[in-house]
Amino acid sequence: MTPTAPPKTQNYIGPLLIIGVLFFIFGFVTWVNSVLIAFFKQAFSLTSFQSTLVAFAFMISYAVMAIPSSAVLKRTGFKNGMSLGLLTMAVGTLIFVPAAKSVSYPLFLIGLFIIGIGLTVLQTASNPYATILGPRESAAQRISFMGIANKLAGILSQVVFGGLLLSGANEAVGAASLEKVVTPYLILTVVLVVLAGLVRYSNLPEVSEEQDDVPADTSAIHDSVWQFPNLVLGVLALFCYVGAEVITGDLIISYGQAIGFSNDEAKNFTTYTLVGLLAGYLLSIIAIPRFITQQAALRYGMILALILTVGALVTDGFASVLCIALLGFAISPVWPAVWPLALNRLGKFTKLGSALLIMGISGGALLPLVHGYLTDAVSPKMAYSLLLPLFGFILYYAVSGHKKTSW
Repeated sequence: MTPTAPPKTQNYIGPLLIIGVLFFIFGFVTWVNSVLIAFFKQAFSLTSFQSTLVAFAFMISYAVMAIPSSAVLKRTGFKNGMSLGLLTMAVGTLIFVPAAKSVSYPLFLIGLFIIGIGLTVLQTASNPYATILGPRESAAQRISFMGIANKLAGILSQVVFGGLLLSGANEAVGAASLEKVVTPYLILTVVLVVLAGLVRYSNLPEVSEEQDDVPADTSAIHDSVWQFPNLVLGVLALFCYVGAEVITGDLIISYGQAIGFSNDEAKNFTTYTLVGLLAGYLLSIIAIPRFITQQAALRYGMILALILTVGALVTDGFASVLCIALLGFAISPVWPAVWPLALNRLGKFTKLGSALLIMGISGGALLPLVHGYLTDAVSPKMAYSLLLPLFGFILYYAVSGHKKTSW
């Protein structure tokens, strides 16, 4: 099933600006988790494993809501669904206020889970708009620009929340420390509610669905979505990728603190990862497919990622941090490359395949827990050896896994 584009005579500028703002919100809300992990670890005196429950609570919502969100959107429509997603996120951000007042880490995690639920619905609804709002041949370019908006928002979130929550003393704990989150999350709640109203009464065209334009006989010999190795392995590749992205981006602040950097120094480390991701997106817009194919970029990116991971393990101090941050550049081709490879030849199973790929985002929930356990049990540096098999599997998928047509 694919969205039906609005009439070609329509002016796309206004709707695209709205979608761009929503992608900005995705990035801001998602990447602030890196600051929250480090902040809650200090405020509640948590272990590394316990602090990574921030990523788990937020990301596991993708596994829970990936398929149900499609049913929600069928009932509400895409535009109203986006509004509902924003309001759901506002409920989650508002929960931060009583969580801070009651000094309750579990209540913060509930708030993060609800934010993630709303974000899953919002992303499921808004992603098709980036495709249909304009000519089909320039859809990839629009998606890349949306990714840039996402990463710029992530950088802004580091500046704003890093400055608010991580500046100053390293040992701030308890209720007084948690009061820092109340005002910014109240402001964020108001912003989300206002955006929900603007989207609800905006001029966004409603998205309808029609039969997928992939030829009907491409999947005729299959009676189950699990009979497509390129999809199943693609879901695993995205599982590995999102887990690696969270480990390199969200946990790098905590890593910096663990190896001796102060809050004021470490609070900027996620920004370095995001700049790397941003540079990768910009280079992709320029170079793909003019100078290099998306598949080749994926292969070279994973080779670079393996080299940088080894570099992080054998160096110390800022050199080790820099190797981890540069992984942002190395992994930037993964998301846009895996989707078309995984959905190739799915035919009537395309929509279910897309939902399964969204569920692969749960790697960002589960793999950081493994990293947190290794940090506590082995060492903060050696915990990053977990990235080696993750990048190794994605490299396998880039080289040959995506070509498999049968088990």
